[in-house]
Amino acid sequence: MMPADMAKFHSDIWVQEDDEEGKNLNEEEFLRRNLQKQKINAKISYHKIITQQQGRNLVDIVDNLMNNQLNAIVFNFVDMLSHARTDINMIRELMPDNAAYRSLTKSWFMHSPLLDLLKKLSERKVQVVLTTDHGTICVKRPFKIIGDRNVNTNLRYKQGKNLNYDDDKLLVAQQPERFHLPKLNLSTSYVFAVEDYFFAYPNNFNYYVNYYKDTFQHGGLSLEEMIIPFIVLKPKG
Repeated sequence: MMPADMAKFHSDIWVQEDDEEGKNLNEEEFLRRNLQKQKINAKISYHKIITQQQGRNLVDIVDNLMNNQLNAIVFNFVDMLSHARTDINMIRELMPDNAAYRSLTKSWFMHSPLLDLLKKLSERKVQVVLTTDHGTICVKRPFKIIGDRNVNTNLRYKQGKNLNYDDDKLLVAQQPERFHLPKLNLSTSYVFAVEDYFFAYPNNFNYYVNYYKDTFQHGGLSLEEMIIPFIVLKPKG
């Protein structure tokens, strides 16, 4: 189901761009509704792991998970790490480039509850699918854009009514419905950054650029963001 259809048919839990509520608070309900739509009657569980302790607690109850036909588990560390690199100077020092980002992520994984969970699951007759909802790209080049106070804050795409820009380094969606995107009003449009560009406002432009340059962002049009890897794991024997 495309985003526009999601917004239409799940208006009771869909969060619009200009809403202050977090957009990832209803993931379990979206999952249950999608299974119901597909006429899949299964016993499921949903777990979102944000802290190490939550991960360890999940590993401790792995036998209970075997009673379900589907267990959806979200480990949020990598996404949190990319955001932390933007906001915390120490994390920037630890991850000055893509190679360091990958190295730090690997170090976390090797000592994480996720690896412990996968080891335990490898001893059971289950199938594990590893994937993600999006990738990230290290942004380096600013792109000036002007918008009103209702424009969203994402650095890789903007959605609003009064956007002013030069369109040589972005994708413009003047008719959101053609891209199956939600249309809040008649004049709603979207613009998406390409390559390693990121949007910056003319006000305090230099400060904004210095703050966000060389940070990891998502929401635009690049192979790094849009190609979603997945792997299916089965136990040996």
